[in-house]
Amino acid sequence: MKSRFIAATLSALLLTGASALAQSTSWAIDSNHSQVNFQVRHMGVSTVRGSISGISGTILWDDKDVAKSKVEATMTTSTVSTNNEKRDADLKSDHFFDVTKYPTMTFKSTSVSRVDGKLQVVGDLTLNGVTRSETLEVDGPTAPQKGMGGKMVIGLSAKGTVKRSDFNFASKYPAAVLGDEIPFTIDVEADQ
Repeated sequence: MKSRFIAATLSALLLTGASALAQSTSWAIDSNHSQVNFQVRHMGVSTVRGSISGISGTILWDDKDVAKSKVEATMTTSTVSTNNEKRDADLKSDHFFDVTKYPTMTFKSTSVSRVDGKLQVVGDLTLNGVTRSETLEVDGPTAPQKGMGGKMVIGLSAKGTVKRSDFNFASKYPAAVLGDEIPFTIDVEADQ
């Protein structure tokens, strides 16, 4: 479920960042500076937070016609972390992400538009072999600037919520034990 969020959010963020450019441009997601953060209710009394890193992908941004923009992102499920080794091992097992069978999650945009002045990216999120349409709201991008190493870089942030039941994810856990709705944010840096 976390991976889904990450893929969708990253795609949205990348598209937004590219909007600061004056022409159609291509950006590569910087895996070292991009991450998905998620949260899930546990037993209805606490919130467990975690992250997924290992994000890669591309953003094709058309500044003149945002509808022609595209995002594709891949997240490595084995990078899931909640800062608890025992829980992280369980999350990587077939109870949750099943990282041996499904080593990645993917997001491919199907539409990009502006809604109330913000970017909205709709795309297909594939998690644990199930593909569903998800929507991301994107803040940014930052203005392109020269980063370390001389490459031009941008930054973006996206947010969304996925339902684990939509992906048959961790289905043995009822919503009373493990929340069904998983809010997430994606912070992305991309370069040329």
